[in-house]
Amino acid sequence: MNSYVIGIDIGTQGTKAALFNEDMEMIATAFEASKLISPKPGTVWQEPDDLYASCAATIRELLDKSGVAAKDVAAVGIDGQMAGIMGIDESGEASTYYDSWLDTRCGKYMEEMRSRAGKRIIELSGGPATYVHGPKILWWKNEHPEAYEKTARFVMPQAYVVGRMTGLSASEAYFDYTHLHFSCLADNAGKRWSDELLETFDIDKSKMPRIVSPFEVVGRVTKDFAAISGLVEGIPVVAGCGDTAASTFGSGMFDRGQILDCAGTASVLCSVVDSFVPDVENETLTMMRSPVDGLFLPLAYISGGGMCVRWFRDTLSGKPAASYDVLEKEAGPVEPGSEGLYFIPHFSGRVLPSNTDLKGSWLGLDFKHTRGHMYRAVMESIAYEYKFYLSVLRSLYPDDDFRSMVTIGGGAKSALFSQIKADVLGVDVMVFETGETALLGSAVIAACGVGMLSDYKQPIRRVMKKRAEYLSDAEKHRAYSFYADAYLKAIDQVTPFYNSVAQKGSSAQSQIG
Repeated sequence: MNSYVIGIDIGTQGTKAALFNEDMEMIATAFEASKLISPKPGTVWQEPDDLYASCAATIRELLDKSGVAAKDVAAVGIDGQMAGIMGIDESGEASTYYDSWLDTRCGKYMEEMRSRAGKRIIELSGGPATYVHGPKILWWKNEHPEAYEKTARFVMPQAYVVGRMTGLSASEAYFDYTHLHFSCLADNAGKRWSDELLETFDIDKSKMPRIVSPFEVVGRVTKDFAAISGLVEGIPVVAGCGDTAASTFGSGMFDRGQILDCAGTASVLCSVVDSFVPDVENETLTMMRSPVDGLFLPLAYISGGGMCVRWFRDTLSGKPAASYDVLEKEAGPVEPGSEGLYFIPHFSGRVLPSNTDLKGSWLGLDFKHTRGHMYRAVMESIAYEYKFYLSVLRSLYPDDDFRSMVTIGGGAKSALFSQIKADVLGVDVMVFETGETALLGSAVIAACGVGMLSDYKQPIRRVMKKRAEYLSDAEKHRAYSFYADAYLKAIDQVTPFYNSVAQKGSSAQSQIG
């Protein structure tokens, strides 16, 4: 009996892969850095062949490191970046590059979708039009019509790779349901494409692939992929899902009322609910489906929240850059609110709620402020944003008890960051030794998909070990309430300035052109 499963995570920074045994214990890992192509600000893409090759290379590395025979691999599961999209032709080959979630060139079409059907998009798809699938598809249609015409289906990066691995044609291509909230074109509650939205924006329905469960076996490894990856021809591959969906699944987010902080490149706050309640009023939370059918994971995120922390260290902490430990020691003694210093972490615009012209900012700088104040203010800004998200979540689900939060990702390594979040949000924060949650999630999905596992909960919960707990301090929570409110007011105050700068800058560029 085959007794191993492979999980792959096609992330922004790179492709990770891991080999798990039948007890979902990690045996080996591999990584290949991404090749992000960004010739100018706002333009970011990846070559599809690089995504495909990175999966083959990391699988081969896993087998070489572990010594496990390829014939003993029972299944492969893949997750990937969620908000970007790409096209394939009739044969399943790429017809466009992977249009990254970091690429903002579709802004014009985002505004068009919002002005024509904003609330209706949220009601049906479960999320607002931002730099996601719908606006990107319109960008391809209007800015590159030849590529749009050549495109037989628009797919997610993990679905493209799976298609190449298993030889799927466009008619066999798929779109798993954890991505529907980012489409702007779906009836999310019904797990189908919305004829109404597709007709509103004149998008050909035939270009949208079939919608499937992440657990569905969609194909088997071809002879060609076996040759470059080291796998055996015929190994089943499941549809897989989005990286955030896989990460929440691999973190044990199965019970209503749980809160999860994914403290990675993006800062994501989400929860678990069992009903679809789109955030039409605030346009802040987006209703992502869990891999577990029937559960939803309402979430909002700061596009580069974690990147802001790293940016501060790499850019402003000196040469050579200070370590995170040193910065934490300096920031720890600073009082809540950083003595009136505020930081806005939206370097490329606020995603949820949408505020595209907003930029990163410092407000309230004084000669008394030190490097420690500035570093703490960066962390506090992310917690303030989370506090707003949590208030919206509670307004949508007043009968649910959102009282504790699990934090994962690189930011979870910081005791100070976790304590700040606990104090700002007024919830207790737990850090678990969960390891690579997206990889684990994808591996368990694959194992369940082929019948290797009958229960997805038990193996995930078995590997989760609590490392630390941070209790909310009531006095600090009260103090932070003022600063969190002031942070939101600061965003409102600087928004007209950035709107004006963006408009004048656009006008100046057109005059130069």
